[in-house]
Amino acid sequence: MDVNAAVAAAAAIAGLCTGVIAMLAFRWSERDQARPTRSSQRADLHAALPPGVDTVLSVLRSSAVVLDESDSVVKASSAAYALGLVRGGKLAVEPMLHMARDTRRDGEIRQVELDLPRRGTGRGEALAVSARVAPLGSRLVLLLVEDLTEARRIEAVRRDFVANVSHELKTPVGALSLLSEAVMDAADDPAAVTRFAGRMQIEATRLTNLVQELIDLSRVQNDDPLQDAEPVRVDELVAEAIDRSRHAASTKQITMAAGGAADLYLWGNRGQLAAALGNLVENAVNYSPARTRVGIAARRVAASGGDLIEIAVTDQGIGISEKDRERIFERFYRVDPARSRATGGTGLGLAIVKHVAASHGGEVTVWSSEGQGSTFTLRLPEAGAVRDRPSGGTGGRGHSRTGDGHRTAGAAMAAGFAGAATTTTDPNTEIPAPEVLP
Repeated sequence: MDVNAAVAAAAAIAGLCTGVIAMLAFRWSERDQARPTRSSQRADLHAALPPGVDTVLSVLRSSAVVLDESDSVVKASSAAYALGLVRGGKLAVEPMLHMARDTRRDGEIRQVELDLPRRGTGRGEALAVSARVAPLGSRLVLLLVEDLTEARRIEAVRRDFVANVSHELKTPVGALSLLSEAVMDAADDPAAVTRFAGRMQIEATRLTNLVQELIDLSRVQNDDPLQDAEPVRVDELVAEAIDRSRHAASTKQITMAAGGAADLYLWGNRGQLAAALGNLVENAVNYSPARTRVGIAARRVAASGGDLIEIAVTDQGIGISEKDRERIFERFYRVDPARSRATGGTGLGLAIVKHVAASHGGEVTVWSSEGQGSTFTLRLPEAGAVRDRPSGGTGGRGHSRTGDGHRTAGAAMAAGFAGAATTTTDPNTEIPAPEVLP
């Protein structure tokens, strides 16, 4: 009996303990259920956004970030992550974070422009942004960030262009003013009047060329050359370019040689294509020493997006240094300013070539070696390739490239024409495979 009583007492005690533990577990479970989780807090914060704000933020072009009272990110657009504004659920830009806290404290709207380090580059490049902070309800703060990098770059290009144009126009205009005064003072000296009048004619020609090239550059930048496009024979373009520089070449006893494949056609604006190739040939003549040769060669090359027409212009000049090759397609940039003044160059010729190539869906490249010469190569889609393209524009291919790598076969052919002992100016003449410049 005593044993049975002991067993019964132990069982009662065990049951009591089990009941106590179960009750405590139930209480803890209720407390955990009542405690807000991180996901529920985030859902509450989303619910706290004013009606329609979530939809508006999703379609804004600006980078948008919404912060709560603890500076945690409630909502951020994909652009905000791309710019590196948000990392680990926090706003990663300290000046913007301070602005948000100040706005949360006093309710004032704040705006500032900042330069942020560009993610993924070690070249010290910066992003120019405009940040605007405003209160959003009683608990949230809205941050809108606009990327101004491209706008600033365009503005800098525009300022440089205006400054360069002003400088280039000032030189011949000032010279004409001084020369006219000299003519007036030398009215009794016919020889001096003749000399000064000749100088005035040179400056007037330079001014006319500058204005005309500014007009040409503006036209190729703004017009769509494929609106009034037509099939253009390459050999006719080459012949026209040679005729344009024939007088300058004969003055310096420079022989121009043309050759390559016949019956090649481009599809585009004939005037712009003629101006681009004419500028390349004219540059080759102007920057070549006397009694040398300039070669022009054309050929068809296969490409994945359609066949290309490659036109290479090679000279035997002094070549272009590596630092200058990086900038020769910039407007008003001159490799040799002294020679440009002597030849009447404006520094716009290669910029026009670059824009014509890009607007026709092609590219212009340069190969050069100091002491050996230079080769400029135009690569443009063949007539059929452009007409069959489903949409207009450059197709993402139009650009210019510089470098000192290997020349293409067309460029080597042009170099052979430049160095051949026998030359011709007939683009249709068949010429044997020539040797390449060393």
